[in-house]
Amino acid sequence: MEQQNTGQKILDPIERAKLGVKVFNMPFTDAEKVIDDYVSGKNYDSTSVAYFKDQVATQRHIQEKSAELLATGGEIMRLVTNAFMKNLPKPPAGNSPVS
Repeated sequence: MEQQNTGQKILDPIERAKLGVKVFNMPFTDAEKVIDDYVSGKNYDSTSVAYFKDQVATQRHIQEKSAELLATGGEIMRLVTNAFMKNLPKPPAGNSPVS
């Protein structure tokens, strides 16, 4: 696929999907290198490549923040459970459970 005004190719959706699968779990610096290697010398429009890199960086940021949110949610659940357990009513001291 080519842009009409520059004659340079853009990353089409299929190429972005293939690259996205390759770089999905990579740190951004490694992902950026893979993307740069893929487009190197192939006359790709730099704007479309930069846009794709921005999408990858955004996805990485979302993954990092969701991991932090999950950890925070787990900590909140632990604190709520502990508080609930501490505040359960205690049986009277003189009564023993009936068997």
